[in-house]
Amino acid sequence: MEERLRSEKWKRYEEFLVEGEKSPATVRKYIHDIQAFYLWLEEKELSKETLKEYKSWLSENYKISSANSMIISLNLYLKFCGRAECCLKTFKIQKKMFLEKDLELSKEEYFRLLRAAGKGSRLQAVMETIAATGIRVGELRFITVRSVCSGQAEIDNKGKHRIVMLPSKLTVKLRRYAKKHGIKAGSIFITRTGKPVDRSNLWSEMKRLCEKAGVSKEKVFPHNLRHLFARAFYAVKHDITRLADILGHSSIETTRIYILSSGKEHRKQIEAMRLLL
Repeated sequence: MEERLRSEKWKRYEEFLVEGEKSPATVRKYIHDIQAFYLWLEEKELSKETLKEYKSWLSENYKISSANSMIISLNLYLKFCGRAECCLKTFKIQKKMFLEKDLELSKEEYFRLLRAAGKGSRLQAVMETIAATGIRVGELRFITVRSVCSGQAEIDNKGKHRIVMLPSKLTVKLRRYAKKHGIKAGSIFITRTGKPVDRSNLWSEMKRLCEKAGVSKEKVFPHNLRHLFARAFYAVKHDITRLADILGHSSIETTRIYILSSGKEHRKQIEAMRLLL
């Protein structure tokens, strides 16, 4: 009985998240985090003290960033259930000054991936589109035949509307791609069944390029192309406010994460200060 009631509440919570315009991936993530919490809770009473125990358990079993993400998910659910008094504070994390070397995808590595994907291939075109515009993988569906013809895409995502300019060289490539594959309307990047490509399609395809391109697998995932765009844009313009608008960020603090330089670059900067005899 209790299990059935809990499932019904989760279903209502899922509907609440969808109504709040959370993306499908975010909804799945939030529901997964709540289910993980109840697996840990078992027969314990849901109280502030129990939640503190859970927070301690998270710190011992997850990275702090992952633990904070799960706490945020749980807090939203507690508020939804009318138990806001049980909400937890997230762990304090000192802001990173630079990226780990193993995560930054360089321009040189990016071009090697493009060559490995093959000229004229869908994967190459997708990677170039993300890297040249900074859009999210989930926003690829807004790159349509119409947007390519107009040179700009209208993006509606996470309750926000923005215009993304498409570089002229990119529009030429995408027109050629659409003509080759007989795409006359709708999204440019589609699967064999006609559905827009998604993260799962691209993730596996990109990982297969790593060995041929000689690039570490840890660096190769679709979202890293968006980070590459952000760093390249900021290196030229040094305008974080404008960059936040282009990326569709509500907070500049989020944008700061995207423009972190690598530890190697950070070392070069402090060496250049020449403050030692």
